[in-house]
Amino acid sequence: MAEQRRDQGQGRGPRGRRGDRDRGGDREEQELTDKLVHINRVAKVVKGGRRFSFAALVVVGDGKGRVGYGSGKAREVPEAIRKATDAAKRNMIRVPLREGRTLHHDISGRFGAGRVIMRSAPPGTGIISGGPMRAVFETMGVQDVVAKSVGSANPYNMVKATFEALQLCQSPRGVAARRGKKVGDIVARRGDVVVGEQA
Repeated sequence: MAEQRRDQGQGRGPRGRRGDRDRGGDREEQELTDKLVHINRVAKVVKGGRRFSFAALVVVGDGKGRVGYGSGKAREVPEAIRKATDAAKRNMIRVPLREGRTLHHDISGRFGAGRVIMRSAPPGTGIISGGPMRAVFETMGVQDVVAKSVGSANPYNMVKATFEALQLCQSPRGVAARRGKKVGDIVARRGDVVVGEQA
């Protein structure tokens, strides 16, 4: 009887289900790419002298519009990077992309003294931006964008300002659903504005 119970427990039960979830999580983590944006050595003055630790800023994305950032601090560099990567995976956002390669519209963002401006670009433009912002776009899967930082050069503020702007990005489908209109009406109107500007 005990053997039968053990056999039945292996087929079903919370342990088996949790194992399936873990395998699914591993598959999702394999699809994510991470980039180390900045690493900083921090000194804490204590009674015996200075105690050094490292702070890391990491950006994580799936190349399909999902991206997140995180920071971590530890006595060793690998541990700081691991903490930052875990934090980035927990704080991911989804950004709608036009044709899977660029932003739907021009946006700007601000965080503290950091201020960034991002513009959608035609095919073949590439990623024209500085270091911290470039890491965000590459992990997110953006192929064509023009971006400029006009504020603080602090990588933390630049990344946070970039995420503030990306959270404001909207797709025509989302705008149409919110306003009760068809996507064709929104896109056609956007086209009219562009023609008017060129004229």
